[in-house]
Amino acid sequence: MRIVLLAFFFFATALMAEYTRQPIDQHLIDSKIKIIDIRTPGEWKTTGLVKGAIPITFFDEQGNYNTEAFLGQLNKVVKKGEKFALICNSGNRTQVVGSFLGKQLQYNVIDLQGGIQYAIAKKMPLEPYKAK
Repeated sequence: MRIVLLAFFFFATALMAEYTRQPIDQHLIDSKIKIIDIRTPGEWKTTGLVKGAIPITFFDEQGNYNTEAFLGQLNKVVKKGEKFALICNSGNRTQVVGSFLGKQLQYNVIDLQGGIQYAIAKKMPLEPYKAK
């Protein structure tokens, strides 16, 4: 019986997990969905963040990454079944990371196409990055 319940749980989790791609818009910001900005601190300082975004870098300045460290920080702010969005500079990094999180790890993630550059062009509300 335990095996059946465990199998059902994993199947249900897989059905709830989702990876989608869409550009950022005001409706998404107004929905209060958590937006995780995976850019580097230097990028955050240069452009600022989408208002309310949570900065958790994935790739460092040299393109290296630490998946365990990233997931540790992510799991502090996002519950496993909770839908959240990822943003980077142009959408390339979020496509890779979002696909991995959604398809491999069963997170419910929205990849924000066009990244912060699209958000700036569409005059989405931004705020300065404040280092902690």
